[in-house]
Amino acid sequence: MTNSEGAYSSVWSAIGWDGDKCLSSASLHFDRMRRHSRRLGIDFPDDFSEQVSSLLGVVSVPDNRNDDPSQDPYLMVIRLTSEGVVSATGAVNMKWPSRPLNGISISAPTWEGNIRGTKHGDYGPYQEARVIAENNGGDVGLLFENGCLIDGDRCAPLLLDSDGVAYHTPHHDGALDSVTLDVIKPYLEMSGVPVRPARLTLGMIERSSEMIVCGSGMGIKALGTIDGRKIGKPHGPLFSISQEAWSKRVVSSKFSESR
Repeated sequence: MTNSEGAYSSVWSAIGWDGDKCLSSASLHFDRMRRHSRRLGIDFPDDFSEQVSSLLGVVSVPDNRNDDPSQDPYLMVIRLTSEGVVSATGAVNMKWPSRPLNGISISAPTWEGNIRGTKHGDYGPYQEARVIAENNGGDVGLLFENGCLIDGDRCAPLLLDSDGVAYHTPHHDGALDSVTLDVIKPYLEMSGVPVRPARLTLGMIERSSEMIVCGSGMGIKALGTIDGRKIGKPHGPLFSISQEAWSKRVVSSKFSESR
């Protein structure tokens, strides 16, 4: 079990950024930060969105711009510390390959208390999972516990089962409540693909028609293999509908959070 002390130091989110004053799906990110700060015991300021807006004009823009139309040009990491300090840092949004990605299975990290499933201050184990995956020829680390897929190192897995339903790991089982999934879910359901939470067992994964991974930085990517084993048929309807939905995400310079 990972030491939990540092987890309570901050809450954060990486948000798509145009390099100027516009963020992608900002209100969804801010709402999630509010929920996670409550779980971590961090006071969330009433003027949080105003503080972020005031920082946008002074954040340095990274040198490398991502010109892939399916991704945002940059990322902005918004952080709120346990002392109440709000900060914003520009970050490179790496360009992902268009081919199906290769996943590597890794044991899911655990923390004491109600920490897992939040964007907390001790995200080192997720970064380590990414490095392990890359060192083993993979693109993403997929975090498993007791034979079930919990989460990705920087993405949310979503599979299309043989029954035509798209399944994701529920938040209460340790998965991050993905903003990207919140964006694409209504479009999938309007297209006749129900989206439901479920324990993603190895059996479900092996029989799945298709899998994708999604995140604010990568957007929507097809998953082709896990540990070298082929998974369904990549770039099928789940990918196509989700990709179209992601292209309609809200990009705005005006932010608000729900109360």
